[in-house]
Formats: sequence, C-alpha cells, structure tokens
Amino acid sequence: MALPKLDREAYREQMRAEIERALQEVADAVDNAPQGRVIRDSEEKARDALDRFRQVAYKKAIQMKVNAAEAAFPPSGQCGDGKTETAQRKAAHQHPHRQRAD
Repeated sequence: MALPKLDREAYREQMRAEIERALQEVADAVDNAPQGRVIRDSEEKARDALDRFRQVAYKKAIQMKVNAAEAAFPPSGQCGDGKTETAQRKAAHQHPHRQRAD
C-alpha cells in the first residue's frame, strides 16, 4: 500500500513564514555588507540562511508525510469496534467458566 501524498497546500502554507525569514536574512546580509565587500561579506550569510531554510523545508515535508501516513492507519492493537485487543481479551477471560442460563 502506498503512503498518502503530502498535502502540498498545507505544506506551502506552513512554509511561508520560513521562506519569508530566509529571504529577509539574505536581503539583510546584502544590505548590511560594506561598500566594496558586498559579495565577500554577504555570500556566506546568505548561503547559511538558505541552507537553514532547506533543512527546515525538508524536515517539515518528511514530518508531514509521516503524520499523513500515521493518520491513514488505526493505532496498533485497535479493533474495528474501538476496543483494544487487550480489553477484549480481558473481557473474554473475566468469566471463562460462566455458563448462560437459558
């Protein structure tokens, strides 16, 4: 069985603040670099900001995929009637020798 697809709209929505932060950091790095040293003094800061964004974006996508997969399956030990297998076994063994009075 294939895993559920990532909800791309929800992913984009959750990542909007992150991309805005990364773009702000890049712009700040470029704007704050001294004249004549713009590339030298901003490139590493910009690269670091974009690298952090890449990591956050990938982790978020993986986590959303895992969450979607977990939501697609009932918890282990859960039966169709909502009772756990353990609860059903206990109920069946509480009165193993009781006979029906017909």
